Order: sequence, then C-alpha cells, then structure tokens
Amino acid sequence: MAAVMMIAISLLLIGIGSVNVGEAWEEANVIHVGGKVLCQDCTKGWNDWVNGSNPIKGSRVSLTCMDDRRRVIYYGSDETDEAGEYELIVNKYVNGKEVKATGCWVRLVSSSDSSCNIPTDFAGGRSGVKLRRPTWLYRDQTKYTIHPFYYTTPLCDEPNQEESQSNY
Repeated sequence: MAAVMMIAISLLLIGIGSVNVGEAWEEANVIHVGGKVLCQDCTKGWNDWVNGSNPIKGSRVSLTCMDDRRRVIYYGSDETDEAGEYELIVNKYVNGKEVKATGCWVRLVSSSDSSCNIPTDFAGGRSGVKLRRPTWLYRDQTKYTIHPFYYTTPLCDEPNQEESQSNY
C-alpha cells in the first residue's frame, strides 16, 4: 500500500510540474533563439572534418515569424561573435500581434569568411529550421537552442544533380 501511495504522489508531483512548465511557456513575454555557425572543411581528414569545425565570426543568421495567415509579422537577424554564437531576442507581441514561436524559422543568411561561404543543410541551416519545443523556460523568458549551422568551402560544394541533368 505504501508503494502505491508513493507512486500516486510521484505522478501528482510530475503532473503539477508539467502544468507549471506549460503555463510558463504560454506566459513568456520574450523569445530567445540561439546557436552557433561553424565552418566544416571537407578537404581535411575524416576526424578533423567531423570534430574540427571552426566558428565563423560575423556570419549572419535570420529569424522570420509568420502569423496564422502566413504573413511575416517579424523579421530579424544577428551577427555571430568570436565563438560563432548568435542570440536573437524577440518580444512576444510585435505591433499588437502575438508572435507564436511555432510560426518562426531560423536560417543562414551570409558568411563573413570568403573561404567558407557555401551554406549547407546540415541541421537545416540553408533551408531553415522551424522552432518547435523550447530548450529552456524561466519566468518570462523562453529559449530555443538550435543545433549548429554549417558553411563549407567552395571545393566541398556538391553540384545539384537535377539541374545538370536537365540541361542535356
């Protein structure tokens, strides 16, 4: 009987905790979006290629948010720092309209490194990543941490096979 009571209390506490997290998610006034931009060079050995990505300072990342009618209600961008990190901060209400994080996309815009400036779709950087579930909730802030985006060198760029075949 004591074991059943402990399980019931545990489930109750878990339920109460998830309600608070859900309320915090809805009540957040600011949305933070952060991540990294790295250069991945395919001309190096496999180990260096996988683990040796270098941060790109001055790369630009954008955040576009749309309303329920698929109209842009917010667009912003940020430049990466020395560590290749960016942080976009958006108020939940812009011009009287609510910015819903689930209607926002993050994507690569430009690279400041002339030798590493081809956007890749590793982690969705070229096509964009939709914000889904926050990684951090605290008081009136919600934070989404995006997996690293990557640029590569022109030598590593693979040609689009569909375009080259359609020309013949």
